[in-house]
Amino acid sequence: VQLQASGGGVVQAGGSLRLSCAASGRAISSYAMGWFRQAPGKEREFVASISWSGGSTYYADSVKGRFTISRDNAKNTVSLQMKSLKPEDTAVYYCAERSYGFITQSSSEYDYWGQGTLVTVSS
Repeated sequence: VQLQASGGGVVQAGGSLRLSCAASGRAISSYAMGWFRQAPGKEREFVASISWSGGSTYYADSVKGRFTISRDNAKNTVSLQMKSLKPEDTAVYYCAERSYGFITQSSSEYDYWGQGTLVTVSS
């Protein structure tokens, strides 16, 4: 499977962005999906994950209440709606698929990764 993240850009603090992850090559409908981010000079960190059905979601404390992960299995896509953005949300955002198992925040448990999309939040 190939994952393509898009939707990044420059936004002012307090603004919103919606990231999308489009999958190709096969369906992702049977697999947990996640979003991660990596800020300059920092390690990659977990943002959110969603189960194959969309019935279960999990968020990092830093984004809980501001970000919403969703999926459209018919369109083979996963999205991340980001609101009330803060400068500390600035990072390259990656989508990833976990081919086996339930949702998790551990990046090592994900098997396929997209190329990332840059989000810059200005103060």
